[in-house]
Amino acid sequence: MPAQATLLAPTTADSETLSENVFRRIQAAIISGEIAPGSKISEPELARTYGISRGPLREAIHRLEGQRLLVRIPHVGARVVSLNHAELIELYEIRESLEGMACRLAAERMTREQIDELRQVLDTHERDAAFQAGVGYYQQEGDFDFHYRIIQGSGNQTLVQMLCDDLYQLVRMYRIQFSATPNRPHQAFAEHHRILDAIAERDGELAELLMRRHIGASKRNIERHYLDANHNKTPGDKP
Repeated sequence: MPAQATLLAPTTADSETLSENVFRRIQAAIISGEIAPGSKISEPELARTYGISRGPLREAIHRLEGQRLLVRIPHVGARVVSLNHAELIELYEIRESLEGMACRLAAERMTREQIDELRQVLDTHERDAAFQAGVGYYQQEGDFDFHYRIIQGSGNQTLVQMLCDDLYQLVRMYRIQFSATPNRPHQAFAEHHRILDAIAERDGELAELLMRRHIGASKRNIERHYLDANHNKTPGDKP
C-alpha cells in the first residue's frame, strides 16, 4: 500500500494533477483486477491509500463511473463493475458488429503509413515476454493497442467515441481478464496478422469478416469459461 501523504489544500492546477494521477492509478488497479470486480469503493480507504483529499478523489471516481468501470447502486454506493455472463456476451456482440464495421472502413481509409505503423505494433506484441511465454497477450492501451489503432483508422468519429472512449476501458478490463486462456494469445496474434493483411490489401469485406470472427472467437472463449466454471461448482456453491 502506498505511503500516506500529507493532505494539503491544493491549488486548482494541483487538484487537477492529483485527480488525474489517482484516476489513472485506480483505473489501472480495476482493469488489472487488483481491485476485484464487485468490490465496494470506500472513499475514506482510497483517500488514505493514495494520500489524497476527498475532492480530487470524488472527481476521479466520477470519471471512472463515466468509463463504466464503477457503478453506483442506490443505498450501497459505488462498486467496481462486474458484468454477468449475459451482459458480457452482449458487450462482445456490440464489439463484433461495430469493430467489424471499423475494420472495413479502415481497409478503405488507412494510409500506407498507418498500415506500416500497425504492423510495427504487432512486431512489438510478438516481442513481449508474456506473449512469448504463452501466458498472456500484450495489453498496453491506446496507440500500442491493435484494436484501438484500427478503430482510429476507420475515420468514423462516432465509432471512435463509442469504442475508444465510452466502452474502451470496460472492454480492456475483460480482454485482459480472458487473455491468459491457454493457446488464446498465439491464436489471437495470428488472427491479428490475417486482419492486417486484409486491410493492407484494401479488402474491406474480408477485413470485416475476419474481425468479426476474431471477436466471435473471444466471445466463445468467454462462454467456455462460464460453462467450465458452472460445471466445476459443487452443490453448495452459490449461483
